[in-house]
Amino acid sequence: MYTTHVRNMFHLFGSKVVICCLFLGFASNANAQSARGNYNFLDFQSKPYYFGITLGYNQAGYDVFRSKDFLESENISGVTNVSGPGFNLGIVTNLKIGDYFDFRFLPTLSFAERNIQYSDDFVAETPQTRKIQQVLVETPFHIRYKSAPFHDIRLFVIAGVKYSFDVANDSRSRQADQLVKIAPTDFAAEYGAGIQFFFPYFIFSPEFKISHGISNALLYDGNLEESTVLDKIKSRAFTISLHFEG
Repeated sequence: MYTTHVRNMFHLFGSKVVICCLFLGFASNANAQSARGNYNFLDFQSKPYYFGITLGYNQAGYDVFRSKDFLESENISGVTNVSGPGFNLGIVTNLKIGDYFDFRFLPTLSFAERNIQYSDDFVAETPQTRKIQQVLVETPFHIRYKSAPFHDIRLFVIAGVKYSFDVANDSRSRQADQLVKIAPTDFAAEYGAGIQFFFPYFIFSPEFKISHGISNALLYDGNLEESTVLDKIKSRAFTISLHFEG
């Protein structure tokens, strides 16, 4: 278990190190351009809208809320969330609203893994994990506020909502009677921040984003103890995205 945990931590932080290196490389290039006085953002400021692609890494999980039946359970003594890795691929549509605001629509295909771990302190067994692998079609709508530009660089913050549909949902599969059922649809609130780097032919924007589910994702099943010990579960995710727009 410890070796697996260390390997997972290395995988997670290793990915972040690679992203940070890419980020610093683009930042250095952008600073070099700004030193030469190339204000590329003026070309993009004249455009009322533009498009792009987005690539992302996500760490997804659940906020688990236990029910009153959890205290009476003789077989389950613990229910915890175990986050899993995933990635995103999507399209960026950006509509300019004045000099400092944008309306953004980012239809995305997201591969995510969320896990619920059940344990029994009275039985010396390995905790049982309900692994939920999802293929999500997501439709985020964001409002973005940007700072004043400085040497081809702008800071920004975002906020918005997201609707998701899991095309790989197994709540209707043959094994569903033995599984904790998760709703195929979900609504979430999102917020985050990032940086824009303006290059001659495109805008590079690294961004981090946090999502909190609004709706209860649990489909209650009174015949399944793994379900009755739960009151509700809500999705959550942390995403690092790289936007290429122009």
